[in-house]
Amino acid sequence: MKNKVLIKLWIPELDVYYDVFIPVNEVMWKVKILLLKSVEDILKISINNNIDYYLVNKDTCKIYDSNEIVLNTDIRNGSEILLISIKDKK
Repeated sequence: MKNKVLIKLWIPELDVYYDVFIPVNEVMWKVKILLLKSVEDILKISINNNIDYYLVNKDTCKIYDSNEIVLNTDIRNGSEILLISIKDKK
C-alpha cells in the first residue's frame, strides 16, 4: 500500500467519519470526486451538484488546493480531513 494513505474523512454536516485509503499520486480534485462518490454509495444519498466542497486538514485548518498532488501535501497516514460544503455555485 505504498501508493495509498489511510485518512480519517470527517463529514461534519452528516456527523460521520470514515477511514478511507486515498491514492498519493492523484490530484486533489480527483480525490474529492472519489470521496464524494464513496459517501454517496455508503450513505445511499445523492450529492447536490450545486454545492462545492473543500478538503480541509482538521489539525492545521489547511484548505487543500484542487490542483495539488496528494504526495505534495501534508496528508499522511492518520491525517484527519474534513469534507466541508461551501456556498452554492452561481
